[in-house]
Amino acid sequence: MTHESPPSAQPRPDQPTRPKKRDVHGWLIFDKPVGMTSTHAVALAKRAFNAKKAGHAGTLDPLASGCLPIALGEATKTVPFIMDGQKAYRFTITWGAETDTDDTEGRIINTSDKRPSREEVEALLPRFTGTIQQVPPKFSAIKIAGERAYDLAREGEAVVLEAREVVIDQLEIIAHSETSTTLEARCGKGTYVRAIARDMGQALGCYGYVTALRRMQVGPFTADDFVTPEDLSAEMPDHAALQAHLAGLLQPVERGLQELFAHEVTRSDAGRLRRGQGVILRGRDSPIYDERMVAVFCAGDLVAIGQIEGAELRPHRVFNLAG
Repeated sequence: MTHESPPSAQPRPDQPTRPKKRDVHGWLIFDKPVGMTSTHAVALAKRAFNAKKAGHAGTLDPLASGCLPIALGEATKTVPFIMDGQKAYRFTITWGAETDTDDTEGRIINTSDKRPSREEVEALLPRFTGTIQQVPPKFSAIKIAGERAYDLAREGEAVVLEAREVVIDQLEIIAHSETSTTLEARCGKGTYVRAIARDMGQALGCYGYVTALRRMQVGPFTADDFVTPEDLSAEMPDHAALQAHLAGLLQPVERGLQELFAHEVTRSDAGRLRRGQGVILRGRDSPIYDERMVAVFCAGDLVAIGQIEGAELRPHRVFNLAG
């Protein structure tokens, strides 16, 4: 008796074959529209480029729009450096009410008939500029005993978050009306714009919550780099034209490392670093930025992120940008 192996699964004639995933490396600075989640935005980019690997630097709520840096391929290794960078937001505070989420998604928990003048808002700005203490919104992704604060809040549990130090470098009024004020903020990591609106409303005695929010900058990426959903779905005459179009939408991986010192090495040292080995720096090769993280290049190509300790350069993350 002979035993035949079961036939391997074959795609049906009417079932299109999925193209093989590609090694795509770079930053896509997506202009996320209101209503779209950050996860959906990453999925759109990954599908458009048919990329093997993708992630994002800094979640944007569905109600927010603007700068969502999406890392493809090797760019994912630079995400922490982008997330540590400065952010810029334009946001509108509507006065006269406070919600439990500090934005339009929540239920109103306090109201007031008072409305602040432009002068009153202007006079308050110095209190919210510089290094300040800020209590994050209850509906935030901060973890409490392993649980997200917003999950606990949605389940009706009492959420108590400690104040934390944040840095707001700049806060200025862009527009003001009887019922609302639009501001621009430049701030560091961990700053919540919703908390600014809540705290300003309480300080003014009129309450306030965010009704519009647009992120204008994350680290080195600004509105000049924005790519829209329409850019991703543009129709091209052929495959070659499409690939050229998509490639033109990407920023190079090294854009994510602009804040680091750049250090050039020889080809032989680049080979050692790519194998995870340290290299000894001597003479003119010995840099002055001891113990700092550096972006390492060879003939203009990104090789690694490393740290110099004494006379040795040790790789922390190694890049393979072929493909």
